[in-house]
Amino acid sequence: MVIDDDRLSETFAALANPTRRAILARLAEGEATVNELAEPFEVSLPAISKHLKVLERAHLIRRGHRAQYRPCVLDPEPLQEVSAWAEQCRAVWEARFDRIDDYIRQIQTPTVPDDARGTTNRTRRRTLPATRPMRW
Repeated sequence: MVIDDDRLSETFAALANPTRRAILARLAEGEATVNELAEPFEVSLPAISKHLKVLERAHLIRRGHRAQYRPCVLDPEPLQEVSAWAEQCRAVWEARFDRIDDYIRQIQTPTVPDDARGTTNRTRRRTLPATRPMRW
């Protein structure tokens, strides 16, 4: 899947607001009107409409036309793009976490006596390899 960076940025910007995330969570249950979406929030209808416009510009929702009302529907495609992007990063993140775990275990290794005099041989610390930049 080819990921459009501008669209991905737009999606993340829309998801940055908790009200918009709550609206998307509600739409995951099924379509809803603006009034139904506004019901749980203590904000004005114009404020909800602005949130919906942001979600619509990010292609996260679509508005239909039925008689006298315009129900909103979740469009899962941008969320699938976010998921695909995160999956691409997963291997890099997991490798970095594994190296951090190895380093923490290494620095927490107790020292062992060298001989009967009680001198200690400290575990030699190794440096972690430099990280490589992610390539897309």
